[in-house]
Amino acid sequence: MKKIIILFILIPFLGFSQIKDKLDYISPYNEGFSAVKKGNQWAFINLKGNIVIDFRDNLVLTETNNKKYPVFINERCLISEKKDGISYFGYIDTSGTTIIEPQFLNATNFDEEFAIAIELYKEILGKNNILDKQTVRYESTEVIINKSGIIIRKLTEPKGLALSRNYINKPPKISSKIIAENLFSALGKDNKIIIKKIKE
Repeated sequence: MKKIIILFILIPFLGFSQIKDKLDYISPYNEGFSAVKKGNQWAFINLKGNIVIDFRDNLVLTETNNKKYPVFINERCLISEKKDGISYFGYIDTSGTTIIEPQFLNATNFDEEFAIAIELYKEILGKNNILDKQTVRYESTEVIINKSGIIIRKLTEPKGLALSRNYINKPPKISSKIIAENLFSALGKDNKIIIKKIKE
């Protein structure tokens, strides 16, 4: 019986820890979480001041009221990962689990159930036998994704790009916007703004 009582007492403290170190920044709470900074890393604490997502260096900062810090919006927080010098973006949930692997060249925070991301497409054109390498072409397009990372709709026409750190030294700009619950705006072929439904 004593073992059971001790177990019940310990369960609330497992996986959580109080912050004992001095911090460089504490953000306002959003959705019950505050981002805290120590050095170059960020963590999330809950309303009790317990660390619920430990310090890490892959959280993406969002500018809010002239301050930049990671934030949960609709239970998703942006993360980034560099591959061959190029940043790719994905999302974690409020437990710190990666829900959408870093795969987009840029991405926005969620607006209700949707976010806008730049999807990368790779087309294999053939093989260079002399160099023993595949000949590939890369294209990108802006897309709307749901909270699971499933593409709901393509927003812009595909455009070619050179997938190299020399050409993509910062994330490409996203021009599309979610403007209402079921509406988005995007740039058409003639650079004029068009408005369409997210779901027809």
